[in-house]
Amino acid sequence: MTHDNNNATCPYTALPDHAFWRRAVERCENNVDPIVAPKFKIAKSDKVATAGSCFAQHVSRYMQLYGANYFVAEKAHPLLTPELSSRFNYSVYSARYGNIYTPRQLLQLIQRAYGAFRPKDGVWRDKYRYVDPFRPFIQPRGFASSSEFVADREQHFAAVRAMFETLDVFVFTLGLTECWRSTEDGAVYPVCPGCGAGEHDAARHEFINYNYTNAADDMRAFLAELRRVNAAAKVLLTVSPVPLIATNSRQHVLPATVYSKSVLRAVAGDIADEHDFVDYFSSYEIVTGSHTRGAYFEPDLRSVTETGVRKVMQCLFRNYFDMELQDGSTIPNASVRAVNESTRISQLVCDEENLDADAVQNSPS
Repeated sequence: MTHDNNNATCPYTALPDHAFWRRAVERCENNVDPIVAPKFKIAKSDKVATAGSCFAQHVSRYMQLYGANYFVAEKAHPLLTPELSSRFNYSVYSARYGNIYTPRQLLQLIQRAYGAFRPKDGVWRDKYRYVDPFRPFIQPRGFASSSEFVADREQHFAAVRAMFETLDVFVFTLGLTECWRSTEDGAVYPVCPGCGAGEHDAARHEFINYNYTNAADDMRAFLAELRRVNAAAKVLLTVSPVPLIATNSRQHVLPATVYSKSVLRAVAGDIADEHDFVDYFSSYEIVTGSHTRGAYFEPDLRSVTETGVRKVMQCLFRNYFDMELQDGSTIPNASVRAVNESTRISQLVCDEENLDADAVQNSPS
């Protein structure tokens, strides 16, 4: 049998261009779009809610910028100025829950909102203020009284319930496998107690680095809870391309980052394969792929450039919203200001930043 005849029976011969690195990546270096067959489309009328790590905030600001139906269930009081609303973290996500980095944290959010889980570590006292351990940075200077804290938390939970029950699409960006939890009942914190808020107690707080099985089981449990209250909900999973700012795993931060992102990427892909209402969107690959030659990262090699963010959003809107984003040069000045303001807000609510900021603040100069 000749070499040509062998090729004629090769299963790869009839595959489309996107299946080959040379055709789909090497030749498209600056225009790689890895989305092949989205499971669903997002209509302009669909209520889209967002949650996740800091990178998830880019989804919400671009949806607002380009007229998608970004669902905000917990809105600021009409008398609050836009600046004050921003300071109090309204509209950064669909509800005022701050960063949600791990699947366990997301699962516990929906459980707490419906009263299925009541953490024993319910409030932190910091001098004369009250701080929510699970939203430690959403209220500048904390709450003035216990009654104010409780009222805000109940209002928040009501908004979370409304969000889950009435959304059409939920976009969740997985960020970390590492977290800190209570030794009493396993309640997961968005940031290590003592790093920017609260006080660290080795007897009451423990570090955990979730593995694939943990993370996958938590995502399945969350999806079951979501569909219990909203049988029509669709879910779009992404993985944040932003590396860990610090690791407590005793490893070098580089392999620790690769481990965390690898676990989350595998979980997101498998969960999407298991459920017809869940899809995976490749934001992680778009930013970190070798085709970018690192061009989508800032000089700190961690922060994603606005060019990189825009590339991700172009792929998202093209494939799920059937919308081609304008070139940046054609965005109205008011919209540019909105992007810049949203970027500033995003920087304020990245809870993970406190892990390094606190260390820098206390290190000798």
